[in-house]
Amino acid sequence: MADDTTPAPTDKDQPIGERGSNRSQRPTSEAFRQFMTEQWGGGRPSVTRAPVADHTPARRDRISELFPGERLVVPAGGLVTRSNDTDYRFRPHSAFAHLTGLGIDLEPDAVLVLHPRDEDAGGGHDAVLYVRPMAGRETEEFFADARYGEFWVGARPGLEDFATLTGIPVEHLDHLVDALAKDVGEGGVRIRVVREADGRVTAQVEAARSDDGLSDTEQAEADDALAEALSELRLLKDEWEVEQMRAAIAATVAGFERVVRELPRAVAHRRGERVVEAVFDGHAREEGNAVGYETIAAAGDHATTLHWIRNDGEVHEGDLLLLDAGVEAESLYTADVTRTLPISGTYSEVQRRVYQAVLDAADAAFAAAVPGARFRDVHAAAMKVIAERLAEWGLLPCSAEEALAPEGQYHRRWMVHGTSHHLGLDVHDCAQARRELYLDGVLEPGMIFTIEPGLYFKADDLAVPEEYRGIGVRIEDDVLITADGNENLSSALPRRPDDVEAWMRALQAR
Repeated sequence: MADDTTPAPTDKDQPIGERGSNRSQRPTSEAFRQFMTEQWGGGRPSVTRAPVADHTPARRDRISELFPGERLVVPAGGLVTRSNDTDYRFRPHSAFAHLTGLGIDLEPDAVLVLHPRDEDAGGGHDAVLYVRPMAGRETEEFFADARYGEFWVGARPGLEDFATLTGIPVEHLDHLVDALAKDVGEGGVRIRVVREADGRVTAQVEAARSDDGLSDTEQAEADDALAEALSELRLLKDEWEVEQMRAAIAATVAGFERVVRELPRAVAHRRGERVVEAVFDGHAREEGNAVGYETIAAAGDHATTLHWIRNDGEVHEGDLLLLDAGVEAESLYTADVTRTLPISGTYSEVQRRVYQAVLDAADAAFAAAVPGARFRDVHAAAMKVIAERLAEWGLLPCSAEEALAPEGQYHRRWMVHGTSHHLGLDVHDCAQARRELYLDGVLEPGMIFTIEPGLYFKADDLAVPEEYRGIGVRIEDDVLITADGNENLSSALPRRPDDVEAWMRALQAR
């Protein structure tokens, strides 16, 4: 990061929290300040209405219907310190992104508020977006504020620009506190807030409703109900969301192809898993916003660790590489795909045996994933195949039927995770939804979720013959429920072992 040349004054009694400026050599003269505010062109890029702005009003209307007469507060969240005075790259809270259509990193500290209309005005809510605008170049923030200043972090849209982008009326963030408190009090407007999104905004809401007559428990329950509703709102994706998912998945497929082409370099490197991770993550930054979650690049026995993200191991010929990765589009919708690849280009006999069992389980899950079925049916279909195959191999201490019984579950030693989770703005989307709408929910067109059975035989697992030890296999695809069945959105990546081998040969021959 750039520094300038004039030392800043120091003081032996300077508070510890202010000493970060001691390393700075920024100019402080009045002549400098004056000169910095002069002779700038007005060439900031113009903005146009985002296509998603045609879809977000319906989402806000659905939430409005659930909470008539109440003020609903959905923060984007603020910048988060990574270390000392450096921040993580900003990503807005998913509920905020869903209701506004804003993605990437343009609006730290922004807050969407749905203000209730009077009943005589037809009820419902008026949406207002409160944002921190970019300071003018005549201000000191422009060149001196390393967290928000344009000279340091680049330009952000202005108030009118945000209104144009989103189709939502916009006000300065400084007006938020007064807007929150309007008509609040015992017998007045109730406020609900997405508590975890921004602690500062939550504190402002709590101050505004301090005399509304509700206990802390009642207020927390009210906020939980809002978080639940916002999560359940995303169970069904609209047309625009489906297109974003298609784009994220297409970019992910291309990322897998790049990894396969770079496998020889990974084999030659002392930390080959890190090579795989770097190839995919670099691709995600080139083609999208970032990765949707930390890439799992697990070779050999590491593939038996479900969330292996350390990625510091070697990649050896003869082993398998379990690559679980997804590109997050600039809209923040993410793919989540896994393939288990033979590093040498060919599966061994026992690797193929395990792989085929997982593939058969996945195919059974796809067959169960149809409108009218329940979400849990998808998992049950996969588990039936897994249990039966393990029984055939003599690995269960009982029959497949006994293992599948609730009091059994022996087969789950080798697959402790679930088969599916909803997918969208979050890799584990809709996580606050009620059980009856998630696990026990009925599948409907517009739902997108993963199908990802696996088998994981750890190198030190004495419950299986030696030939299985150190083999981990997962096959994960992203499925869209349609009116007459389902669509495998990630089908462009080969799944069947012969096809995987042929695909790898073709890519590495280029």
